[in-house]
Amino acid sequence: MFLKELVDKSIYILREAKAEFKNPCVLWSTGKDSTTVLSLIREAFFGEIPWDVVHIDTGWKFKEIYEFRDRLQKEWGFNLVIVKSPLAGKINPIIGNVTHFECCTKLKTEPLRNLIEEKGYDAVIVSIRRDEHAMRNVERVFSPRDRNFRWKFVERKERKTGDTPFESLQPTELWDLYRNYFEDAHHVRVHPLLHWTEVDVWRYIKDRNLPVNPLYFSRNGKRYRSLGCKTCTVPIESDAKTVDQIITEVLMSKVPERVGRIQDKERENVMRQLRALGYM
Repeated sequence: MFLKELVDKSIYILREAKAEFKNPCVLWSTGKDSTTVLSLIREAFFGEIPWDVVHIDTGWKFKEIYEFRDRLQKEWGFNLVIVKSPLAGKINPIIGNVTHFECCTKLKTEPLRNLIEEKGYDAVIVSIRRDEHAMRNVERVFSPRDRNFRWKFVERKERKTGDTPFESLQPTELWDLYRNYFEDAHHVRVHPLLHWTEVDVWRYIKDRNLPVNPLYFSRNGKRYRSLGCKTCTVPIESDAKTVDQIITEVLMSKVPERVGRIQDKERENVMRQLRALGYM
């Protein structure tokens, strides 16, 4: 898909969200994907970001993340909402007082859950892509969550009819026709980048000359391909110091994008549990 088609589809999704929901927010990690979503929102709404931009601070972020967050907020002028658990900076798997699953739940999912309740957000704009992880490949563009913030893809039918004992709980999305209203949903996750790939994001960043978190560029022969907390993210071997070099590297790479993330959290069964509880 050409870049213009990718962008047009994303802008269409974002404008649908604006038309349907009264109080959305957008999650921003300062990474390449969520910064791309912020830029797409500005394109969709004539330079403005009409929603709260939410940053979940675990207390274990790299200093470059905090610096980039504060600098871009000043430059682009959006309303930044920082949410932080009372346990932020106090627990992590390296210390040994929690597992990776518990750490993500307590420092990311639960603070977001509490913020959604406090602010009354009815939609959350998220920058995940289908090519990132197997559990994200089954997502929908408009994905409902229940009052307990649970995400379900299928459930067993009360009556076994048809060829399968399971019933789909996520809307079918064909020909860019999206169901965006769910009477029983507590809130809806909106995913404007599902149809993008990693290299698509970098090509967009190059085309729009977007600011980039410096952690993505090589220093001393290493760089971060995917950004997370210091406690669960490691750099990859790389000499890529420019966006063009990163694009070339990604095109030639034979390893997954999230290879630098702690692998016990990346296992499909663990990611399934995290996402069922509301994790991104």
